[in-house]
Amino acid sequence: MTVAVTGASGQLGRLVVQALLREGATPVVAIVRDPQKVADLAEQGVDVRQASYDDAESLDRALAGVDRVLLVSGNEFGARVAQHTNVIRAAERAGVELLVYTSIPQGEQNSMILAQEHIGSEAALADSTVPHAILRNGWYWENYLGGLAHAVESGVLNGAAGEGRVAGAARADYADAAAKVLTTDGHAGQVYELGGDERLTYAELAEVISAVAGKPVRYQDLPQADYAAALQQAGLPADYANVLADADAGIPKGLLDVTSGDLQKLLGRPSTPAAEVFRAALS
Repeated sequence: MTVAVTGASGQLGRLVVQALLREGATPVVAIVRDPQKVADLAEQGVDVRQASYDDAESLDRALAGVDRVLLVSGNEFGARVAQHTNVIRAAERAGVELLVYTSIPQGEQNSMILAQEHIGSEAALADSTVPHAILRNGWYWENYLGGLAHAVESGVLNGAAGEGRVAGAARADYADAAAKVLTTDGHAGQVYELGGDERLTYAELAEVISAVAGKPVRYQDLPQADYAAALQQAGLPADYANVLADADAGIPKGLLDVTSGDLQKLLGRPSTPAAEVFRAALS
């Protein structure tokens, strides 16, 4: 059985390829725009194929002979529905037996800006003939690493999440779950809502950071617009800052609070604690 991973040079895609290798899957295909970025995977026996989400012919070549494929959602905001649809159509033409897509919690009910292209992509999958499964990945604890050093230095974790809870997990947890779905049977037609064991408020997240860093860190809750402005002052582009602030504003609505247990069932173990991720980053 040939298993392929798109976006295999990215943070999640690379972890999925490594998880597949640990699972003993063979052959494994890594689909990337720049093969040089995964030269190390090629040295491990991975079949590296060049393709772009925008290039249908390259996708046809990359998916030739593939049985199962993980479509890792792209990062080109505004173009993702069309790009994902290109992969879906190529999978149809290739006769792929299972396409697995990485989405966002609560799918069509999620009002976050980040969710809208996932909603369109899930709709494209629903309209396709390719058997598929959807992994609605929750928040990565790694999403907080960009501001971790500043929070430790300043003693303040900023956000706009109120008292909402985030059921986060390590990126590697989601990668391991994807590898499990790709290498076992019975997943076609399934939608998995994936979130970690820890369901933390930002005040609790600040306590975790404080314990790991050995310095007091408190949570400062800001209005959404003020948080977006703070992110811009920290150097983020305005559009991206607004998307992140909008995501925080969705947390009190429960949009990142996942209680399904799907991740744990797929992993056969608990998810990785936030403290472990933060400790590794600060060491």
